[in-house]
Amino acid sequence: MKPIEELTKQDIKNIKLIVFDVDGVLVSRGTKIKQVGNKTTFETKKVAKTQIEQIKKLNQLGYKINIASGRGLYMLQNMFREILPFVSLTYENGSATWFGGKLYQHVNSFNEIKKVQIELQKLKNKNIKGFEPKEFIITIHCKKRVKQIENIVNKYKRLYWIWNDEAYDVGVKKIQTKAVGLRKFISVLKLNKKNVLALGDNYNDKELLNQAGIGVSADASRLKGNFSVPLKGRYLPADLLMQRIIQINSKSKIPKSLKNPIASNERTKR
Repeated sequence: MKPIEELTKQDIKNIKLIVFDVDGVLVSRGTKIKQVGNKTTFETKKVAKTQIEQIKKLNQLGYKINIASGRGLYMLQNMFREILPFVSLTYENGSATWFGGKLYQHVNSFNEIKKVQIELQKLKNKNIKGFEPKEFIITIHCKKRVKQIENIVNKYKRLYWIWNDEAYDVGVKKIQTKAVGLRKFISVLKLNKKNVLALGDNYNDKELLNQAGIGVSADASRLKGNFSVPLKGRYLPADLLMQRIIQINSKSKIPKSLKNPIASNERTKR
């Protein structure tokens, strides 16, 4: 993979849509959730002002911005409330997209997950923190891996589970991925794969990056791409990518922080 500072205007000449994962990319990793009986509380993270202004700038430059996340629509709308006119939201691992006030449902997983959801909700395990409210997939936040969850889902041959070090995502194989969501959404926009640049950092972003004309990885230990940005440091991965694209379009010099983003900052570990 090439470092992001080697991305050129020639590389992105066909790019019209930029796709961002959220956790670890636009905001730091980690979700605080607590479930007691029928009461669930969780922390909603906000996108920093810097990233908000960068997204607006990219929009002014003619790029469409898509947020592709495993999170639910309600949470994403709260996170991106200030810039909803500038973005589209593909949520719950490609299940549906909110765009300009309209909803485009890409899959129907109801019949596939209704039985396993009932089974999973009966589990009693001290490492299970709670279920995140979702429409199309099941997300279970845990302190560490829970073999009971994996064993239950494994009984359903059409379902997958993904452990991302803080939660399990459970969905339908082949039809319920970020790649499927991207493929269906770009058909709405009448775009092609070569028109897409995608940035992700986790296992559920692998197919997303493969579906894009240019894939950018923010965590080389988990997935590969054409280019890479550091996961840890002063800047978030999305910040570095947006800086670079804006600089390419403005023909400005690359700041020292981008020439060597790891060595030139002392970001705290996220």
